[in-house]
Amino acid sequence: MNNQIAISIVIPIYNEEESISQLVEEVLHVMRPLQEKFEIILINDGSSDNTAKVLSNLSKEIPELTSILLRKNYGQTAAMAAGFDISNGEIIVSLDGDLQNDPADIPVLINKLREGFDLVSGWRFNRKDARITRKLPSRIANKLIAKVTGVYLNDYGCSLKAYRREVLSDMKLYGELHRFLPVLANIEGGRITEIKVNHRARKYGVSKYGIDRTFRVVMDLFTIWFLNRFLTRPMYVFGFGGIIAILSSLITSFYLVVMKLMGEDIGNRPLLTFALILGIAGVQLFCFGLLGELQIRTYHESQGRPIYRIRETLRG
Repeated sequence: MNNQIAISIVIPIYNEEESISQLVEEVLHVMRPLQEKFEIILINDGSSDNTAKVLSNLSKEIPELTSILLRKNYGQTAAMAAGFDISNGEIIVSLDGDLQNDPADIPVLINKLREGFDLVSGWRFNRKDARITRKLPSRIANKLIAKVTGVYLNDYGCSLKAYRREVLSDMKLYGELHRFLPVLANIEGGRITEIKVNHRARKYGVSKYGIDRTFRVVMDLFTIWFLNRFLTRPMYVFGFGGIIAILSSLITSFYLVVMKLMGEDIGNRPLLTFALILGIAGVQLFCFGLLGELQIRTYHESQGRPIYRIRETLRG
C-alpha cells in the first residue's frame, strides 16, 4: 500500500495548536482533487502547548494523516529529517506549520518538479514579515549563502519545497542544514530551480526564530562550504595549506642561514621562531590532509556511497 503513495506532505510543528486544524483542512482541500494517493505527515517537535492533543484527534479522523511525536524539541532540521525518513511518497513536499506557506502552491511545485527537476524551492517574493527583524537579515543571509555556495537562489529560508525521493535519500541532515537542502542537493548532482510562491502573514502565535539562530546558520554555512568544495578531496585544502607553510618556512630558514653565515646573530630574532612555527604547522596541516583522505575513504566505503550519482541509463 505504501508503494502506491505518490506524494508525501511533510510539516514540522512546534507550538502551533491554533493553526494545525486549518492547515490540514487546506492541504486536504488542495490534494484530494488531484486524484493521486498522498499522505500528510505532521511532526510534533516537542511542543509545550496542546499540539499533541490536537494531532491525536486529527489522526483519528483523517486517514491520510500520520502524526509523529518527538520526545523533545530537537529543532526544525531534526523534525524534517524524521518526516522525510517516515514518508513513503516518490515526491516529498515540505512546508511550515504556521499557515504562512500557502498549500495552494503545492500542485505548482509538483508540476514544476515533474518537468525534470530534482528540487523546486519556493521564493516568498512578497514576504509578509517584519522588514527589519526578518526580511532584511534573511535577504543578507540569502546573498551570503548564494555567494559562498555558488547555488543562486533568492530565498533559502522558505520551507515550501518539493523534492524527488532519490535526492533526499542521499542527504543526511543535522544542525540547521534544512536551510541548505538546495546546496546539499547540488552536491549530489540534483537539478534545482526556484519559483515564486504566496506568503501569508502569521495568523496565530509568534515566530519561533531568534537571533541565536543566525549564528548557528553561519556556522553551518562554513560546513556546507567545506563539503561543497572538498567533500571528496580534503587533501586539497589541508595539503595545499601545509605545502605553503612548509615552503615559507624553508625560504625563511634559508634566509636566516645566509644571515648567520654572514656573521649576524639570529638566535634572538622573532623571524627564527616564526620559521619554526611555520614548519611545524605545515607538517601538521599536511598530516591532517592525509588523515582526512583516509576518513573520506572510510566514509564512502563503509556506507557503500559512490563518489558519483547516475541520473539515468540509456540502452538501445
